[in-house]
Amino acid sequence: MNEVLFVACKELIDDAKLGCADLVFKEICLEILARAKNVLTEDQFRQLTQYAAERMKEKSLSEAELPI
Repeated sequence: MNEVLFVACKELIDDAKLGCADLVFKEICLEILARAKNVLTEDQFRQLTQYAAERMKEKSLSEAELPI
């Protein structure tokens, strides 16, 4: 069951990345992480935190590359 929740959290992060502005995306990631901490194992939570951090960096980099 935890694996299903872990995958669902990653999918939520991916969906938010595609459809939100940078600031909103970061807020959503923080909300997902706050809720995930209560249902995932410690290892899964660490993995999800790292995954979210990587996605946040990607979002920032892709917006920085847009022409002005």
